[in-house]
Amino acid sequence: MATSVIRKYPIGIQSFEKLRRGQYIYVDKTDLVYQLATAGNPCFLSRPRRFGKSLLLSTFEAYFLGKKELFTGLAVEQLETEWAVHPVFHLDLNAERYDSVEELDNMLESQLSRWEQTYGITQPNRSISIRFMDVIREASVQTGRGVVVLIDEYDKPLLRSFHNEELQQQFRNRLTAFYTVLKSADPWLRFVFITGVTKFAQMSVFSELNQLTDISQLPQYATLCGMTRSEIEDSFAPDIEELGRLNNLTTEEVMNKLTRLYDGYRFSEYATEGIYNPFSLLSVMSYKVFKDYWFVSGTPTFLVNMLKDTDYDLRELDGIEVPSAALINYRASSKEPVPMIYQSGYLTIKSYDKEFKTYTLGFPNEEVRYGFLNFVLPFYTPIDSEEGNFYIGKFVQELRKGDPETFLTRLRAFFADIPYELNDKTERHYQVVFYLVFKLLGQFAEAEVRSAKGRADAVVKTTDYIYVFEFKLDGTVDEAIRQIDDKGYLIPYTADGRKLVKVGVSFSREERNLGEWVIKG
Repeated sequence: MATSVIRKYPIGIQSFEKLRRGQYIYVDKTDLVYQLATAGNPCFLSRPRRFGKSLLLSTFEAYFLGKKELFTGLAVEQLETEWAVHPVFHLDLNAERYDSVEELDNMLESQLSRWEQTYGITQPNRSISIRFMDVIREASVQTGRGVVVLIDEYDKPLLRSFHNEELQQQFRNRLTAFYTVLKSADPWLRFVFITGVTKFAQMSVFSELNQLTDISQLPQYATLCGMTRSEIEDSFAPDIEELGRLNNLTTEEVMNKLTRLYDGYRFSEYATEGIYNPFSLLSVMSYKVFKDYWFVSGTPTFLVNMLKDTDYDLRELDGIEVPSAALINYRASSKEPVPMIYQSGYLTIKSYDKEFKTYTLGFPNEEVRYGFLNFVLPFYTPIDSEEGNFYIGKFVQELRKGDPETFLTRLRAFFADIPYELNDKTERHYQVVFYLVFKLLGQFAEAEVRSAKGRADAVVKTTDYIYVFEFKLDGTVDEAIRQIDDKGYLIPYTADGRKLVKVGVSFSREERNLGEWVIKG
């Protein structure tokens, strides 16, 4: 009787040694590790949370400690011949909450004390920066090898204090002094690699580290964290087959669904293929259920608050154009939410205009798009995130049945329930609510919301119907219907075969709700 092979998925595994000795599935990135290590340039990499940054640093650590046995069968085994052992200082800033500057001080003190003990340094009463310099120099002198410094989630204290300027300044001062040592210590360093979610390019934390190479948007390292389609097909073939069997899908249908839900990240304007979210991929392979794994593992509350505080038009997020400098030379600011949202993984590069040097950003996939929109729903409407799909599902059912009358009646009740404190009485607020409702319909039906002039306000396609909506703020339903006809909004769908329905709706600014409507089909 054949014994099935147990497939172990490294969900939450941040130790390369644990992963390899535990025989977890590993998508081989060691050719890129070798490439970076051989070049030897100090590097910085920005990637969203749970994209494998910690595992990457652990891989560097194992490589520079000469643990050849862990790399058996991997690409680097054929590339590396020396396997020299270097002193490695691995600083992980992700372990504390950082509600006070004392927590950062304690973290640095603990790490320095451990390193000093290793190399027999006992001199008291010195600053953190001097101690860091001394231990780097002593480690290099004692071993005769250059020191490797790996810093994971360098920006955790800064992100935690984002809305507390005084505390953030204290963190910034501490970290600047600490990181500046890496420039002066260059003669004793072999390799430096720093990771984080955000760049904080002009926050002076790395102001003195002009030798630090930002590889975050370099095309040759676009796949360093995350997975490509070919990597998934090569490493997870039996899992894809099993996923299809349990969900009654063909292999092609499984890949298409994985692509819709988890693909689409592009970290370079020159990237030719999308990157799949590794956390979501490993989770769906393990649990065999398609869900929003990455999104629900951390909520973007402070990002949504930034959008609200800046009165940002939510409708612009999916398809917004930004100058390249906004992402490359970004200064973290609550007044500029889009770069932060991009770096946090909720937006990605969709295209790049070489002539004008502008990026077009958008949601990378359905997991992020609908997860984000459902999350912001309570900030604009009376519906909480858990109820969103229920309400939207009711809307969809009514349109599927060919009952736009009930749909509009429910929509009117929906607006009537919006609490006063959520309704700022502006036209934009109404438009954002409409945008959210119709965009979220896209989870269950093909739905479009106007993104440019010359388009209907909304189009919803079901199995049997195509609805074209036009809303008039303080206008008449006749004007709405006339616009649908005059602008030819139905023309693209005349050969479709489904029943075409025109819906003209007036919206009263005074009543803050739908007024009259006319349905023609």
